[in-house]
Amino acid sequence: MPEVAMGAVIGHLLAVLREGFEGPGRWNYFSDRSAVAGLFRTLARVSAGEASRPWGGTSIAAHVHHLTFGLTASSAWIQGDRMPRDWAGSWSISTVDDAAWASMLEKLRTGYDELRQSIETKAASSAESIGGAIGVIAHVAYHVSAIRQKLAYSRQT
Repeated sequence: MPEVAMGAVIGHLLAVLREGFEGPGRWNYFSDRSAVAGLFRTLARVSAGEASRPWGGTSIAAHVHHLTFGLTASSAWIQGDRMPRDWAGSWSISTVDDAAWASMLEKLRTGYDELRQSIETKAASSAESIGGAIGVIAHVAYHVSAIRQKLAYSRQT
């Protein structure tokens, strides 16, 4: 059986990551094809007040802050930086005003862009780096789901 080229693996990892943030492209691996598929489209419809509500113990703002931290930490890991990170502290922000929410969404976009670049250029450099790329995609998928569940629940009540 022929082996898959690393370039193809990286391409599919990037496609799955893109789906989590931008919605499905050519294929959809885990999301639907709705108008709000992908984290960016989902969050574009969320106000600062709604993002600050603590549905199920944590707010959407807390998830976004934590996820942004995770993107930065994962990008560093993929690039070979194995410094410890304050993951518990990444949950420190749970409420935002309009300006802070806009800034948080901008930082999320920047973190996503930087992570894509790290995966594209460095994920194939070591087993730890490719593992970090796979792990961050699972982490993103979890938070996309958690945020969408919180949003669905909050809009039902």
